[in-house]
Amino acid sequence: MSKVYVAGVGMIPFAKPGASASYDEMAAQAVREALADAAIGYDGVQQAYAGYVFGASTSGQKALYKVGMTGVPVINVNNNCSTGSSALFLARQAVQSGVVDVALAVGFEQMNPGAISSPWNDRPGPLDDFNTVLEETIGKVDIPHALRLFGAAGEAHMKKYGTRMDTFAKIRAKASRHAANNPLAVFRNVVTPEEVMAEKVFWPGVMTRSMACPPTCGAAAAIVVSEAYARKHGLRTDVRIAAQALTTDFPSTLQSHDPIRLVGFDMARAAAQSAYEQAGIGAEDVDVVELHDCFAHNELLTYEALGLAAEGEGERFVLDGNNTYGGRYVTNPSGGLLSKGHPLGATGLAQCYELTQQLRGTADARQVADARIALQHNLGLGGACVVTVYQKH
Repeated sequence: MSKVYVAGVGMIPFAKPGASASYDEMAAQAVREALADAAIGYDGVQQAYAGYVFGASTSGQKALYKVGMTGVPVINVNNNCSTGSSALFLARQAVQSGVVDVALAVGFEQMNPGAISSPWNDRPGPLDDFNTVLEETIGKVDIPHALRLFGAAGEAHMKKYGTRMDTFAKIRAKASRHAANNPLAVFRNVVTPEEVMAEKVFWPGVMTRSMACPPTCGAAAAIVVSEAYARKHGLRTDVRIAAQALTTDFPSTLQSHDPIRLVGFDMARAAAQSAYEQAGIGAEDVDVVELHDCFAHNELLTYEALGLAAEGEGERFVLDGNNTYGGRYVTNPSGGLLSKGHPLGATGLAQCYELTQQLRGTADARQVADARIALQHNLGLGGACVVTVYQKH
């Protein structure tokens, strides 16, 4: 089993729907940047994994053919919002197992404005069971399903632990402060918790507009290589993927009738525990975190799932400032999904891009001092969760 290094990363500025290039152009640009960063040619890539959620079959080939047509195997990946990190998981696994020495993971998305919806209405949906359980638990709430699921999870935390709505506003405001230093983020304007609370209400007493991440277009990519290949070709080995775990749902997801578990708490906790064990670390050893804040509510839940805070202590974690610079962990220095944006297929690789920059010490104004261990959490309902540990080598 080879050690696996992130030799190169690339990412383009994220944009609002309608303001970006087409998906193939965005992906090709991100790949070219990753190849240049790694100092290798596309003909050196031995396997490629292309992640996207909204697109026709073989969109990965369409994108990569703009970079080159080398006959390389291209595998298209769709794992809902964890698609990008699922592509990285497969690329890392191919290298670690010795099947190849160089693998590419690219994620991209060209999204439409508004809430996410499925183009398929003539067959069972992958979230049908989740929505049925939620309706049995809280009754009917007439809002888009993602808002309904994560809003219900936030409301459940509020009822169980006394968490206040303005705590979620503080998380959203923190995201904006971090994104202000990220030239690749779609939203760079700083907002206060009071401004977040005064916005349009999506769910009374639970959620305002910007507590939900925006639909976004963008692309990001990573080149991963084996230790032997890196040494032979003089490639950088300063960032290592020390551990990675991919989990899916457990019976408790649906059987508990707990909205918190319905949105992936248990699979996130299991993936984190597995990744910590593989890396030989604990949550207390982590310096910087990119986690899946598709909603401010999920960021708070994820603090607890990853062991950054004890269950029920997420609000205290926020109020004590332990989720930002000067606190215990810097979470989402990129601005996260809330401010950086969430092009579904690209998100996991954008997180990889950010954490690679952090461990290299090249994150400029976002730099977390003395960062040596980084944690990535990428979640897709339906479901899949990928947790990755990176170490500065």
